[in-house]
Amino acid sequence: MKKLFLGVICMALALAACKGGKENGNGYLINGKISDIKSGMVYLKEYQDKNFILVDSAEVDGGQFEFRGFALQTLAYGLTTDKESNNPLVFFLGNENININMSEENKTLEIEGSPINTLYQETVGKVGKEGFDINEFVAANPASALAPYYIMRNLAWGLDLEQLQTLRGKLDASLDGNKYVKQMEDLIARKEGVQVGKIAPDFTLPDPDGNAVSLTDFRGKYVLVSFWAGWCPDCRRENPFIVEAYNKYKDKNFTVLGVSIDRNRDTWLKTIEQQGLVWTQVSDLKYWQSDVVELYAIRWVPTGILLDPDGKILNISLNEDELVKNLASVFE
Repeated sequence: MKKLFLGVICMALALAACKGGKENGNGYLINGKISDIKSGMVYLKEYQDKNFILVDSAEVDGGQFEFRGFALQTLAYGLTTDKESNNPLVFFLGNENININMSEENKTLEIEGSPINTLYQETVGKVGKEGFDINEFVAANPASALAPYYIMRNLAWGLDLEQLQTLRGKLDASLDGNKYVKQMEDLIARKEGVQVGKIAPDFTLPDPDGNAVSLTDFRGKYVLVSFWAGWCPDCRRENPFIVEAYNKYKDKNFTVLGVSIDRNRDTWLKTIEQQGLVWTQVSDLKYWQSDVVELYAIRWVPTGILLDPDGKILNISLNEDELVKNLASVFE
């Protein structure tokens, strides 16, 4: 009983300390102005691995708004007047006082008093473009939360296991508890299980009729596991190449298993019909939250993983050129 009583006291003190952090100036204060509206609502969202999750809201009064809170670490957030938007205006927030001038019409946030946001505004438009080197950025900013954020949000899909491991090793120890660094570490661990030469992890998902389909059902054949989605323009552009490859090699002990990360059943089924994707299709319609996305460390669609008849991974492709070359190397 004494231990339980002490535990309750400790929890109460912790909650009081957190609340005190907000009220006594140890947390963050956002003083905002918005040019688009004089009254209404502004929503504060936290970036959480491909999605922005609503964490707070503030009323706009005379074009001004305010947020107060406490941040456990400096992370990416977004501001928007659309509660449902997954594309807010992004900035970085820690426990500091910042002034923000917001314009959704011009897609801009002007921020004063925040070095990390100054660096973000200077570099965000360069990430992933010619001339931007993530290795150089990490070397110059090893302790900045921007480094793992750029890696995970913008670049991880195109980085192989060795590149991710190298970048992780360059980050400062002060970031060890950072959410994006933990995501990097988790991605590295999952990628280690889906490397060329390893047996592809089994999974079971429903087809359009609700029948359970397992990857191991295809043992004895070469299988292209095609991760795609009906909402994905790149996937729709690549699908005709997969149709062509399927028709070309289907008589050579080859087939395709389509794994959709759609969330809308009608979009999924309509795309299958429109594009003539006649091979087996499966999906749990959980979008990026699908267990198979995590299992295979999928950060980008389309992604194609070619397996031999024993289920061993032969190669991985992220575009039609790689796909065509990879299939030709096996069947021609």
